[in-house]
Amino acid sequence: MLYAILCYHDEDFVGSWSKEQDAAVIKKLRVVQDNLAKQGRLGPVARLLPTTAAATLRKEDPPLVIDGPYAETKEQLLGFYLVDCKNLDEALDVARDLGAANPGGAYEVRPVGTFMPGGLSK
Repeated sequence: MLYAILCYHDEDFVGSWSKEQDAAVIKKLRVVQDNLAKQGRLGPVARLLPTTAAATLRKEDPPLVIDGPYAETKEQLLGFYLVDCKNLDEALDVARDLGAANPGGAYEVRPVGTFMPGGLSK
């Protein structure tokens, strides 16, 4: 089954990292990503641009477009992984591995019910 692992963190905190700090975190994350890729379990991975570049379409009549993300929270959605796992426990293990490589923040793990074949097709 495919699981989305949604990466949340304080955008200002992550944005304050030096290029060297950011590169060190990415290097640690690549170890986890490369392991999953070798197993054929890694789907698309994305790092989202800052929320200052985002827009939200509010489903009103008429629809309303506003700047930024829908919810104002301390932590923002900064990226995601799509991973093929046997069950939720296995997906949580992947999230733990990612968490060990990336300080702070949180990972939301959610099964994917609809999937348009692309990187991982079964």
